[in-house]
Amino acid sequence: MTNELDHIVEALIFASPEGASTKEIARCIRSAAATARDADDENPPENITRHAHVTEEDVVAAISRLNLSYIETGRAFLLHERPAGWRIMSRMDYAPWVRELFPDKKPARLSPGALETLAIIAYRQPMTRSSIEAVRGVGVDGPLQTLLDRNIVRIAGRADLPGRPLLYETTELFLEHFGLKTVDELPNSSELRSVKLPEPEPPKAEEPAANQSELPLEGVETTAPEEKPQKKSRGRKRADEAAAEAAPAEETPSAE
Repeated sequence: MTNELDHIVEALIFASPEGASTKEIARCIRSAAATARDADDENPPENITRHAHVTEEDVVAAISRLNLSYIETGRAFLLHERPAGWRIMSRMDYAPWVRELFPDKKPARLSPGALETLAIIAYRQPMTRSSIEAVRGVGVDGPLQTLLDRNIVRIAGRADLPGRPLLYETTELFLEHFGLKTVDELPNSSELRSVKLPEPEPPKAEEPAANQSELPLEGVETTAPEEKPQKKSRGRKRADEAAAEAAPAEETPSAE
């Protein structure tokens, strides 16, 4: 059986478009009582001030009673907790009709490679690309880019490793899509996180390039480069011309 607190909690969740957390609901109820006392110190509304000491446990109990009431009366919705908070959501039994309300929103399917990459990140996040590839045994450039484009995975920073590689983790959209509050609710979460994963191979040191000019190729004859004539300086050119003018002309034999 619901009571006044249950109806207040229901109203707050219904009025919140993105959802309201348990902590936020309790804060709003206590704040409303304080506001009522400040507005009328002598005769504040008792139906508001009586909830001045509501706790988060009281809110959770109220939500449980509401969901039980919805089930007993055959309502088409329930209260579900999501990463952003509690939301009123239709039950899965009515999915065929609700789906027709949004005909343009087709479910986006991921390839097997993208699903494998997503599962690795979800259970062991944050991870570098090389660590993901060590687990899968193949490159993940394509699947990883798909997950980034669909906002299921995001960049979480850089690892404290040589080269400072990027780290990847799941987003709130991932939790929302799979109906999870946190990644701790993943199946066998604690067990799979303790499994030792293959380590990525360390980057190979680059070998210094050999000096090709000093190593002749086999079967190829090498010739020394032709020496280019050195240009004479202007002073040297003038001295040569003066010496040519001072030299005696050679006698040519006369024809007899």
